Amino acid sequence: MTHSAHLPHGLDEAAHRCLVAGFDGTTTVPDPLKRLIDRGLGGVILFTRNVRDAEQVRGLTDTLRSLRPDLLVGIDNEGGGIGHLVSAGAPDVPGSYALGVVDDPALTGRCADALAGHLATLGITASYAPVADLQHHPRNPIVRTRAFGGEPALAARHLRAWITATERRGVASCAKHFPGHGGTETDSHHGIAVDPRSREELRADLEPFRAAVAAGVPMIMSAHVVFPELDPERPATLSRRILGDLLRHELDFDGVLVSDALEMKAISDRYGEAAGARIALAAGADQVVVAVPELDVTLDCRDAVLGALASGALPEERVRQAAGRVRRLAERYAAPAGSVGGWDAEAGLEAARRAVRGRPVPPAVRGAHVADLFPPPHPALNWGGEDLLTEVRALDPTAMGTAVPGEPADPAAVLEEILRSCGDAPLVVATCDAGLHPWQQRLRAALLARRPDATRVDTGLPEGGALCSYGRGRVNLRAVAEALADG
Repeated sequence: MTHSAHLPHGLDEAAHRCLVAGFDGTTTVPDPLKRLIDRGLGGVILFTRNVRDAEQVRGLTDTLRSLRPDLLVGIDNEGGGIGHLVSAGAPDVPGSYALGVVDDPALTGRCADALAGHLATLGITASYAPVADLQHHPRNPIVRTRAFGGEPALAARHLRAWITATERRGVASCAKHFPGHGGTETDSHHGIAVDPRSREELRADLEPFRAAVAAGVPMIMSAHVVFPELDPERPATLSRRILGDLLRHELDFDGVLVSDALEMKAISDRYGEAAGARIALAAGADQVVVAVPELDVTLDCRDAVLGALASGALPEERVRQAAGRVRRLAERYAAPAGSVGGWDAEAGLEAARRAVRGRPVPPAVRGAHVADLFPPPHPALNWGGEDLLTEVRALDPTAMGTAVPGEPADPAAVLEEILRSCGDAPLVVATCDAGLHPWQQRLRAALLARRPDATRVDTGLPEGGALCSYGRGRVNLRAVAEALADG
């Protein structure tokens, strides 16, 4: 049921502007989505499920815009291991952490330019990046190498470079996740995350967002994180104090404030997506993202918003203000550039190499057995599941190895199999954030006990004494493979 019959002219369209929807399909637009677009839907968000190749993506974005020219088409495009556009020929760039390690903002700008140039050729004009969170909690499960680092001034420098480069391409960037997801021990995809730090400690996390606002970032995304010192009741996405008092008034941001996806457990388990949409808009969000492909969820959220408008629970003025901001964003960014200039396709590999090469590099390891231990890909982030062995073998066909993507059912058998296959060959043991995944620590310790001469590699955050790639993007792994093969 929809309540549009009771709403004044233009208010139904305004309510639809406040929604960003995910959907299933690579060439055709589902009928329920067409109807949403007809009524004013603000934007769509693409995922790997919508991508086959570059020509198909461009066809899809053209089709979407033929339905409504001011529809915003967005995607999560951070670089690193988050690769929804790999099959569409996306430029390979390392994740933000490696860029922060190199700390060359001009190089960060070249990487962001390559990503944005590629998006422009596909007709995608909104990029939900860069990450403005600071990585300063060792057990944080979700930010990690997606952040530029843990130092506010460093992150601010690289955010400015990224946003400026993206802006030059006519693509809208988005600093996320306000006011910072780096101090939590919970992934808000899976549950409610709490950051218990004091107001003073939290202020440092605002510096990258201040820099983003100063650089003219057109969008900011909120975090589904509870900050008891800022608002004891509600996660930031639903908090008028955090979205209104802090972001609008103190940071003076007047662009589009977009929620992180409402189906994430931090919101859906406690509030439900529909109530989440209504509360987020009332609290000051301008758009809410419903990323799941099931359009019934989006329609439920839409109906909750229309119902709240009809009953007066959601002020008409708030929704008109939000829709006005979305309209301004669409005027600037909805239409893709007519012609797209080239970009530096090698910038990402250069950055990844400089991140690795800054560390003591072991002598060349040829003909090695590579044991690559890493967690399974995150469903929402689409870590591509790239492995180090593939990159090592591209440079050294004599190399062998074992990829262990997730905790094995029988670790002892895996241990013996690796040692048996390796024989007398050099052994390389790679782990990814082993501190968060005790099975990796145990397997690494067991391997090193039997082969103390093994070369250690960290493909996540550094854990001491190892060659480190600072990320698992394809170029991160290639750069560390080069360091192993060439010494």
